[in-house]
Amino acid sequence: MISVVIPTLNAEASLAATLASLVPAAVEGLVREVIVVDGGSTDRTAEIVDHAGAQLASCSGGRGLQLATGASRARFPWLLFLHADTVLERGWESEAATFMDRVDAGVRPPSAAAFRFTLDDIGSKPRILERLVAIRCALLRLPYGDQGLLMPKQLYNEIGGYRSLPLMEDVDLVRRLGRRRISLLHACAVTSSERFRREGYVRRSARNLFCLTLYTARVPTRLISRLYG
Repeated sequence: MISVVIPTLNAEASLAATLASLVPAAVEGLVREVIVVDGGSTDRTAEIVDHAGAQLASCSGGRGLQLATGASRARFPWLLFLHADTVLERGWESEAATFMDRVDAGVRPPSAAAFRFTLDDIGSKPRILERLVAIRCALLRLPYGDQGLLMPKQLYNEIGGYRSLPLMEDVDLVRRLGRRRISLLHACAVTSSERFRREGYVRRSARNLFCLTLYTARVPTRLISRLYG
């Protein structure tokens, strides 16, 4: 049984679709609660959460703290962290349930799983980026937050959970998990391409790689955040 945690900030354009992708799993009893942790939205985010029957919590201080707040409120043994602009592919719940069953039965050790990165855009640029992300995940076992992250709550607590970082909170958590405790599912997490279209695929991707390089070099995240803008 899963508690879903979704951090939001003015997410009205995408949140309804994200929540809708969870409905089949909720009908099957796999998803038992959805906790939306809002960082101070001024749009219709709260109204959408209310109409969906999800829980709404408020928390300022960045996405890392929002995710940690949601996890602390979760009542069920599995956590699914999901961005508000990411829609899980139809049928994701079947693969996720199989993964969970194997962990719960002790067939595989406690571990986390991420979905396959996909963008809701057409053309060569999004397809190239998807392939590059697939290569990164295959070689480094380093999924980002927009791929979702499914893990036992016990394992989440064991590694110390999300930290209150200004950015790179997803990379920080995944690195503490370690390569051997991360699996990549075949089901897709379809992410909004709006930020890539707005900033440009090359520019946005280069900025992300620059931030990851600085983080790997142990540059403080607050400094990276200022450089990131």
